[in-house]
Amino acid sequence: MIFFKNDYGSGAHPKVLEALVSTNMENTVGYGMDEYTAQAADAIRAKVGCPDAAVYLTMAGTQTNLTVIGATLRPHEAVISAETGHVCVHEAGAIEATGHKVIHVPTEDGKLRPADIDKVMKQHCNAHWVRPKMIYISNLTETGLTYNKAELKALREKCDEHGLYVFMDGARLAMALTQKDNDLKFTDLPELCDVFYIGGTKCGVLFGEAIVIVNDSMKPDFNRIMKQKGAVLAKGRLLGVQFKAMFDGDLYLELGQHCNDLAQQLISAIAGNGYEFMWPPCSNMIFPIFPLSVVKKLDEAGVLYDDFEEVGDGKAAMRLCTSWSTTQEEVDEFIKLIEK
Repeated sequence: MIFFKNDYGSGAHPKVLEALVSTNMENTVGYGMDEYTAQAADAIRAKVGCPDAAVYLTMAGTQTNLTVIGATLRPHEAVISAETGHVCVHEAGAIEATGHKVIHVPTEDGKLRPADIDKVMKQHCNAHWVRPKMIYISNLTETGLTYNKAELKALREKCDEHGLYVFMDGARLAMALTQKDNDLKFTDLPELCDVFYIGGTKCGVLFGEAIVIVNDSMKPDFNRIMKQKGAVLAKGRLLGVQFKAMFDGDLYLELGQHCNDLAQQLISAIAGNGYEFMWPPCSNMIFPIFPLSVVKKLDEAGVLYDDFEEVGDGKAAMRLCTSWSTTQEEVDEFIKLIEK
């Protein structure tokens, strides 16, 4: 079996699991008020270079997105997202269920741009429309692409012009910050975002995401809204222990680098054998285009991948993901199959 279906199929990295086991029989206060959660929050604040940031640990990405957006926006306010954004496609209307419209913007590659914001703001110009108040972007995007520093700075400036918050979904932030052409650093994010989160579920923890709130206006009563949304874990220590293990050193980015390094081998082999990609591949999530006959043979050979999309001419785009637990042997075997 060659597992490229997703980057969260495995359990936890051994260092994270070891930390959970070694603290398993301890008794601490609950609901994230324990010393491990405090230490994890301090480590994250140090990593992003923002000592005044508020840090909260949640359990899942959809829960994080609906909590941040629901806590920030008034009932008549909306969030702008590329139409491929996770909040648009993969969350069963969670944001709309909180009473906030998601304004879908068509894009060529899943990346939101300043001109897209201008277009939305021009259209939503009177009281008959919702008021756009936030942009939602993800890094990586759902197309496996990344934002560079200049792109994020341009979005930040455009949002300041229109009075919009910038919210970055960092479910795959480890991979975004370690891809070969990246020029962003952790310490750039507080300047470019009002709030962002550092994804753990897709990078070596059993479950968990870390919300980092930079904008002071978003901080009051956020913990109460988390509780209301069901985002406060009674055994909150379990989140704190995991993120402390991730950020006491450089494990988080090391795992992201591992994902990208193995993906680059796949990219080179796929391109070297004459196949193209739906979007320019740069991260651990790639979308090669193969003849349907090749897709069938890969399936028969035991390659587990996400759903594919037929693109015409008897071809389909597959989504392949490498993860922190992907092995060199899996990559080598896949390359042999492609060459065969």
